[in-house]
Parts: sequence; structure tokens; C-alpha cells
Amino acid sequence: MGYWDIPDGTDCVQKTWLVTRLSVALGLVGSAYHIIAFKPKTALEGVLRTGGATLTMASLGAIFGITTCVTAQIREKPDDLINYFVGGCASGAFLGIKTHSYATGTSACVAFGVLAALSKSSKRDGWEFITSEPKL
Repeated sequence: MGYWDIPDGTDCVQKTWLVTRLSVALGLVGSAYHIIAFKPKTALEGVLRTGGATLTMASLGAIFGITTCVTAQIREKPDDLINYFVGGCASGAFLGIKTHSYATGTSACVAFGVLAALSKSSKRDGWEFITSEPKL
């Protein structure tokens, strides 16, 4: 089962696990590119950078997953875009806390919230980004 196969507001542990797992994978890929672009001086430095970035991404995913699911349960509106905005905003706020920056937290809150709401809207409403044939 995938993330979108589980109804919103149900099975919060499974939904959080799925989005956290994806975030870990993205963190590892991003870390690999970062290490290639900016070579660490020692192997230990490379491991620490990889671990820090991957842990941050895992945290962002976990915060998003649990916040979105719990918000859907509390509000009793499982398919509402606001649940996704709140989850994205909570992840962005965590990023601001990690970087000790109000500007980063605020802008990441808005950006992640809007991105999450648009993602939910596109999935819910069946948006097509790439079509096989042009429509006239």
C-alpha cells in the first residue's frame, strides 16, 4: 500500500512511516550529491554530514506525516487541504527551529504548506501534468 491508498485521518502510524521512509531516501540522495559536490576532508566528516542531513529530512517527513493525520482526525475533515497545509507548515517551522532562524521557519512554513496543499489538491482532483496527447 502506498501513502495515497490509505484514507486521510486513518492509520497515522503507517502513513507517517511511509512519508518518513521517503524522506530518508531523499536525504540520502541529497547527501550523496552534496558530498560529491563538496568533498569532505575526512571520512568521518562525510558520515556526519550525511547523517545530519538524512536525520533532518527524516524528521521533516515524520512531522509532516503525523501532523497531517492528527489534524485530519481532530478537525474531522479528512480530505481538506488545510490538513496538508498545517502539516507542511509544521515541517517548515521545525526547519526554522533547527536553523535558529525566524525567516527560514516562516518562509519554509508557507512554502511547504502551500506545496503540500497543492500536492493534495492535484491528487484529489486528478490534475494531469503530462498528457500523451495535446488537447485542443
